[in-house]
Amino acid sequence: MTLQTWWLFVGAVFLLSGTPGPNMLHILSRSVNLGLRRSVAAMAGCLSGIVLVLAASAAGLATLFLALPGAFEVLRYAGVAYLIFLGVKAWRSEARPLDVGSPALAAALSPAALFRGGFAISISNPKLILFAAAFLPQFIDPALPRAPQFAMLVLTFAVVESFWYGVYALGGRSLARHLSRPAVKRLFDRVTGLIFIGFGLALLRVKPG
Repeated sequence: MTLQTWWLFVGAVFLLSGTPGPNMLHILSRSVNLGLRRSVAAMAGCLSGIVLVLAASAAGLATLFLALPGAFEVLRYAGVAYLIFLGVKAWRSEARPLDVGSPALAAALSPAALFRGGFAISISNPKLILFAAAFLPQFIDPALPRAPQFAMLVLTFAVVESFWYGVYALGGRSLARHLSRPAVKRLFDRVTGLIFIGFGLALLRVKPG
């Protein structure tokens, strides 16, 4: 692809990735509750799910998946259920002063568990499959080998997405300083829960083009 096409892709992905969504809210809430260092595993999980879907799109699997009768609907309802589950869980979380250095948190949420949580949010988002199947091919020059172009697009997306994860995680770290009071922390958890539920309900309107 031309350098101009690549820069156009960078600009589009920068704006799309920076827009608040389930992944960014998840990273923010993990950073608030667990600290910046522990949220890295959640970032890795979210990013792995995204890269997997984008790579599948490059291999043509996303288009094949969308062509399977009922497959998209199953994923859509699974995504709705998972986001609503996260919302209810956040709403009902116990209000207590934040202590991101507590060893109890490390025992309850291992890096593997944090990775799985982030991965599940990414992989269960049907909008990502639609994006991968419809958006990426627009930047591919059909006259040139496709594999190197897709590889460059996926790598670029991963770098930009990682940048925004860092921004949201740092924002969560700063926000955590203001959540030492249980009442304020309860409000944050309930707002987070409502937003997750809102994301879930919004997926009900998502349909293949």
